[in-house]
Amino acid sequence: MDVPARSCLPRKAHDMTPGDTSGAPGVVVVTGVGRWLGAHVAARLAADPRIERVIGVDPAPPNPELADLLTDVEPVRLDLDSLGGLLVDLDVDAVVHLALVTSPDPQHGGRSGMKEQNVIGTMQMLAAAQRAPRLRKLVVRSSTAAYGVSFRDPAVFTEETEPREVPRGGFGRDILDIEGYVRGFRRRRPDVTATVLRFAPFIGYAADTTLTRYFSQPVVPTVFGRDPRLQFVHFDDALEVLHRSVAEDHPGTYNVAGPGVLSLSQAIRRAGRVAVPVLEPGLAGVAAIARSLGFGRYGLDQVDLFVHGRVVDTSRLEREFGFTPRSTAAAFDDFIRAHHGGVVVTRDQLAAAEQLVLESIRQVRSTVRERS
Repeated sequence: MDVPARSCLPRKAHDMTPGDTSGAPGVVVVTGVGRWLGAHVAARLAADPRIERVIGVDPAPPNPELADLLTDVEPVRLDLDSLGGLLVDLDVDAVVHLALVTSPDPQHGGRSGMKEQNVIGTMQMLAAAQRAPRLRKLVVRSSTAAYGVSFRDPAVFTEETEPREVPRGGFGRDILDIEGYVRGFRRRRPDVTATVLRFAPFIGYAADTTLTRYFSQPVVPTVFGRDPRLQFVHFDDALEVLHRSVAEDHPGTYNVAGPGVLSLSQAIRRAGRVAVPVLEPGLAGVAAIARSLGFGRYGLDQVDLFVHGRVVDTSRLEREFGFTPRSTAAAFDDFIRAHHGGVVVTRDQLAAAEQLVLESIRQVRSTVRERS
């Protein structure tokens, strides 16, 4: 995950409405503390007096912008394949696995590097956790991408819904593999409380992700004839759910999203942007132009989301955690308020955007002529 423009400091433990705190662990390991999400989760846990010790694991040093957050976190530079000794030597009670990559980065091995981090890294973490005798809690970051996208999908996914088709995108396929390995871990270690959190796309004032860069473009490419329904989860609410998953006992799998939905067209209007409809086969070209303008990396996961959309049921989360995230619309509006006027478009970028509009118009006209 990318580092946001500004950080949100962890809330004090007494600001969190407690649930069943009998499961609060003593020693917690958080993987992926070199990134925004991992750093903030580790900082929140370190500020909780019910937790004795928080150890942050990452093979790379944290971004300097996150260093102040980790003053009470014990950093350990370690690859996941070396995690086993740490869990045993320090009598670790809980592991929070957040070291996932959501999109391929050419500077870090592209798609192969992404799969190595997500799938192989999770396998190594689970193998280490299985050998840790004192471990009693495991929290794993997952994603609503586990449901895939298909024209045959239900209107709303529950945690029991099986994907109708294997996701085309690499991140969605990684998530299916990760959750399969966690199910195997649960069978081998039934004594460990395992919590899987399927997050909707993150958004909020501190967000700087592929999705937020998509909505920050001066013109936003959409798929001609499609207006998918979308859900988001505010970063602060994601941190709250992760915190409660560690400090309380919540075994099982949970959808984590803001109630309600926004259609893509509604989101674009709220952001004050201009939608540019393109034919679905041409969206890859649009993504390439966006990358050249510095607006992020779009893969098949994002393309399919903007074609089909995805809405999940969160009643299990609200019932078991006693917590309801702010609505999708409220989370998106918080992002808009923080980023209003934040995008500066150069003359070259504007020219490229105008060319994109003209090309999309030509594509649509050509299709209409062929069908008439």
